[in-house]
Amino acid sequence: MNGNGSIELNAPIEHVWNKLMDPEVLSQCIMGCKQMVQIEEGKYRAELSVGIAAVKGTYDATVALTDVQAPKSYKLVVHGEGAPGYVDAEGLIRLSEQEGGKTTLSYDYNAEVGGKVAAIGQRMLGGVAKLIINDFFKKLKKEIENAEQSA
Repeated sequence: MNGNGSIELNAPIEHVWNKLMDPEVLSQCIMGCKQMVQIEEGKYRAELSVGIAAVKGTYDATVALTDVQAPKSYKLVVHGEGAPGYVDAEGLIRLSEQEGGKTTLSYDYNAEVGGKVAAIGQRMLGGVAKLIINDFFKKLKKEIENAEQSA
């Protein structure tokens, strides 16, 4: 599965970058994230609880920020395993400064799943992947813009 998109944020690029680098913000924005603990610089262990159709379960995951080019881009790499199977996902996040103190966040992602969860079918998984990604960016936008308003 792969896809891409972009979102306009009403905040300066530095503010958006700082939020994207904050593990607390990331854990609040990742659907089903129960906890996220730093294990080394730019790498975290996370517990994710995700249900797709009748296949529900908990994943032990690692979340890594790689190829960091502050404040323009980084790669978000997720690997999770659990009773429902496994997920490997990679997303490239890019920021570009816009007029009026706004920022455009663009992303490309690809993901692969296996195990019981893969039996659901690619069409449904593609829809679920879009739902999870859209939810992440909706929460991120709210987090950034609420923080910007209270600043």
